Amino acid sequence: MGRGKIEIKRIENANSRQVTFSKRRAGLLKKAKELAILCDAEVAVIIFSNTGKLYEFSSSGMKKTFSRYNKCLQGSTEMALVEHKAEKQVCKEADNLKDEVAKLQMKQLQLLGKNLTSVSLKELEVLEQQLSEGLLSVKEKKEQLLMEQLEQSRLQEQRVMLENETLRRQVEELRGFFPSTDHLVRSYLEYYPVERKNSLMSHNVRGPDVTCACNLEKGDSDTTLYLGLPSDHHKRKKPERESHSNDSESQ
Repeated sequence: MGRGKIEIKRIENANSRQVTFSKRRAGLLKKAKELAILCDAEVAVIIFSNTGKLYEFSSSGMKKTFSRYNKCLQGSTEMALVEHKAEKQVCKEADNLKDEVAKLQMKQLQLLGKNLTSVSLKELEVLEQQLSEGLLSVKEKKEQLLMEQLEQSRLQEQRVMLENETLRRQVEELRGFFPSTDHLVRSYLEYYPVERKNSLMSHNVRGPDVTCACNLEKGDSDTTLYLGLPSDHHKRKKPERESHSNDSESQ
């Protein structure tokens, strides 16, 4: 079993107190020495007993350790002072910034026409002049933006017109490659005024109704239809035949 936990308080018995002091002092000095050796640390221990007797241990010499300790203490004090001054400076700058922010907020309210009760006549005149100058600047900037937008619109319009002209030229070039067929169609209809329906029926179905619908005389209709001659060809041909027969009879 382990040793019980000891209550940390002053030992009332003088003999027990002296024995405990001797044991723990020896253990403390031993641990300080081990710490200096194992960890390569500079260790210094000073102990005064209740009777005023001095016990000490130093791994590098007590004076050297004390000198180093004083330098570090002075450096810490100076650093603390520097930090304190810097903190005061920061607080002062923060207060100045707060004052400036408050002034700017008040100025903004005055520019908006608010909180003018404590403003003098001269300050009002200065404020009016500032507002006039600001209004002029705003108008100039607005006009500049409008002119820029107008110029952009003009440029865009010119680009669109150029694109339209290019497309028109391309269409004209394409029309030049493909000649128009209107004249051919008109000439064909002039020589062949027969309806499409009748022409299709004449090629596909042959009957008495179709032959009659063409309004061609018998004997000339088949020849006219197959040779592709105009519909009035038989009318011109008939007088020629009659004149030829009359000549033959007279002979």
